[in-house]
Amino acid sequence: MTRTMPGSRTGIRDDLVDLDAWWRAANYLAAGQIYLLDNPLLSEKLRPEHIKQRLIGHWGTVPGVTLTYAHLNRAIMRTGQEMLFVLGPGHGAAALTAATWLEGTYSLRHPEVGQNLAGMRELFRQFSFPGGVPSHAAPHLPGSIHEGGELGYSLAHATGAALDNPNLVVACMIGDGEAETGPLSTSWHGSMFLDRITDGTVLPILHLNGYKIANPTLLARMSRAELDAMLTAQGWEPMYVEGDNPAQVHDRYANVMDEALERIREIRDHAEHGLGPRDPCRPMIVLATPKGWTGPLMVDGVRVEGTFRSHQVPLTGVRENPEHLAQLEDWLRSYRPEELFDDEGHPVDRIARLHPEHLRMSANRAAHGHDSVDLRLPCPTDYAIGFASPGTEVAEATRVLGGYLRDALVENPRNLLFFSPDEHTSNRLDAVLEVTGRRWRERRIAGDDRLTPDGRVFEVLSEHLCQGWLEGYLLTGRHGVFSTYEAFAHIVDSMVVQHAKWLHMAAEFPWREPIPSLNYLITSHVWRQDHNGASHQDPGFIDHVLSKRPEVSRVYLPPDANCLLHVFDHCLRSRGRVNVVVAGKQPALQYLDDDAARVHCERGLGVWQWASSDSGRPAEVVLACAGDVPTQETLAAVTLLRELVPDLAVRVVNVVDLARLFPPDRHPHGISDEEYRGVFTDAPVVFAFHGYPWLIHRIAYRRPGHDNMHVHGFTDNGTTTTPFSMCAMNGIDRFSLAAAALAEVPRLADRRDALVGDLTARREAAEAYARRHGIDAPEVADWSFR
Repeated sequence: MTRTMPGSRTGIRDDLVDLDAWWRAANYLAAGQIYLLDNPLLSEKLRPEHIKQRLIGHWGTVPGVTLTYAHLNRAIMRTGQEMLFVLGPGHGAAALTAATWLEGTYSLRHPEVGQNLAGMRELFRQFSFPGGVPSHAAPHLPGSIHEGGELGYSLAHATGAALDNPNLVVACMIGDGEAETGPLSTSWHGSMFLDRITDGTVLPILHLNGYKIANPTLLARMSRAELDAMLTAQGWEPMYVEGDNPAQVHDRYANVMDEALERIREIRDHAEHGLGPRDPCRPMIVLATPKGWTGPLMVDGVRVEGTFRSHQVPLTGVRENPEHLAQLEDWLRSYRPEELFDDEGHPVDRIARLHPEHLRMSANRAAHGHDSVDLRLPCPTDYAIGFASPGTEVAEATRVLGGYLRDALVENPRNLLFFSPDEHTSNRLDAVLEVTGRRWRERRIAGDDRLTPDGRVFEVLSEHLCQGWLEGYLLTGRHGVFSTYEAFAHIVDSMVVQHAKWLHMAAEFPWREPIPSLNYLITSHVWRQDHNGASHQDPGFIDHVLSKRPEVSRVYLPPDANCLLHVFDHCLRSRGRVNVVVAGKQPALQYLDDDAARVHCERGLGVWQWASSDSGRPAEVVLACAGDVPTQETLAAVTLLRELVPDLAVRVVNVVDLARLFPPDRHPHGISDEEYRGVFTDAPVVFAFHGYPWLIHRIAYRRPGHDNMHVHGFTDNGTTTTPFSMCAMNGIDRFSLAAAALAEVPRLADRRDALVGDLTARREAAEAYARRHGIDAPEVADWSFR
């Protein structure tokens, strides 16, 4: 049994009759994508061979999405308001594909899917089909900035897209199942951070269709009073559209949409004239319609429409079950496609004209990066630290970077933002706050520190919001930085996966301009979390990022402040990447002057001749390092080896760009085996690494001499202790590294036990001092390279 659609004018306002036809056309196209392989306009009786053998797709949310898109288009045409559409229920992509095809944008971007019968057939065939397109709102879909593969980020992305886009309204459709996720629940706070004048407006549209894939949704089972209380407490003014009668729903939706946009204009007008409350409740729409509306009402005697059973494919086994095949044909014909498309498959005039010519949401320039401009950046050299000799001066690397970022913000006041979960000052980026404040639009009291309603630093204790806001900002062509503690970058592990996949797929479509890179500043890292203990000690985020597509993923470990400046300058200039920069914030030794740092960072790795002793002779052992603390401990090990074995030929190699260690066929930054051997020689390598040691082995396992590489890194031993003790617990302290180097030099076999015994005694003495005094011994803490 299938719900029959009403007649073309039955109870529908005259000005909404064509809109209803557009809605039926979009629903027909969406259902066709799920089911049909051929016979796209039902010009003949539906037969099993017309049906796809694998039925993949999600119908349940489609009618609400197409209904919303239709009413948004009506509002755009009536008001001339620029809009961007963000679809939270990612599996509703069949609805968006239908809408963009009806608008003509899909065919413009994909000429093989024309607005004709052959194009409609291809539109249906390619959906969730090998060699076709996915069932999510992926980058192939014009106007999309949000795939929705993982639920929870739509409202955060919409908020980020609205920042610094004052003329834009971002309509964000949120599934009521999606609304149960932690990130989405937190995202309601976004209204508290949007400026009424300098930012755009987010219009949330909460779709209460009642069910997830197998269960009811919590928000749909709340009373209206409870739902109102939850939403108004977050700063929203809910307006309800409810029902299952198309005529009544169309009428109500049109009135509510008009009212919401008028309220948005009123709020902006009041703000420009200094009228009204400082932060009035923002309008939002709650759309309560049946799940799977207009689809099969009953299947095999069981209710489908309005239940969880309509979530995916409401009619299964269609090729094998004649009753289901007949029911599918009745369902598709209920939309009356002969009224909606001509014999050649073109949308009829009354549907074709229901699209804004220059303001189509599917052709929004911001969604495709067309309005993006490069940053105007200062010269890193102007902020570089000078010193007499390497390893003798101390500086805080991220504090030095803060000065550079401050001046970058001055040069780019409207397209550069900073995000951090309450850690901007903790991460030593205070200099940025000399020229801006922290974004804060709520009540302020005496003693608050640099809170301003238009601040360019966003701090909220949610890594999900920081990431989501930044992604939305980047996806619409602007630039930003996310700084956070290393251990808690893992909170957004799955978000960075989704973003990296988006970047990789988006690069396949030339009509999408490369967007600015996602730049992480990972600090408060594992080797300087000795005061917070084991809970804050995890360097695995870099493993996670480097496991993603090599075209996208980058990890940098600058050893000092000058290298950090050049690395970050490079990252801010890049596009289409996920850049992870790991740098300490504590006082640390500085090694390379500005020129040397620039060259070293451009190369990504290199031999530090000034620290080596293999000039004019083959190296007997290579001490390699990546990361600021491993670099310090490696150089300290070098001085110990000079003391114990003055004639030992040691080569020191420092790695800034981890991807250089990949073979060139595994990563575009990989160097050839010849270059690799030129750096690491054929001697044994003792590698002190910032993170888990197996990452280096995984990257370099095909490299010459890999069997002779011995990596020391974090082995998940940590607690509240001193900086040196943290290193010693994991075997990357200077004494352990020196001992490991001695073990690789055959000519020292008769002296090795005595030499290693000496180093072991020194390490144990240093650990005992820390346990007794609570601080590291002066000869360790105050060490410098001389």
